[in-house]
Amino acid sequence: MGEIVNLNRARKARDKAQDKARAAANRAAHGLTGVDKKAARIERERAERHIDGHKRED
Repeated sequence: MGEIVNLNRARKARDKAQDKARAAANRAAHGLTGVDKKAARIERERAERHIDGHKRED
């Protein structure tokens, strides 16, 4: 027989984990200075161009 699971507690635990992940993303995005945000955006765009350059054409 399987383990008994309280669905309400499982739902709350899942939601709490999602909230923690969202909070961490917000801290990373909003806790940066303008220069850091610009550097991160430039690095992300450079990485996207690098990956797009290696894609095959159909």
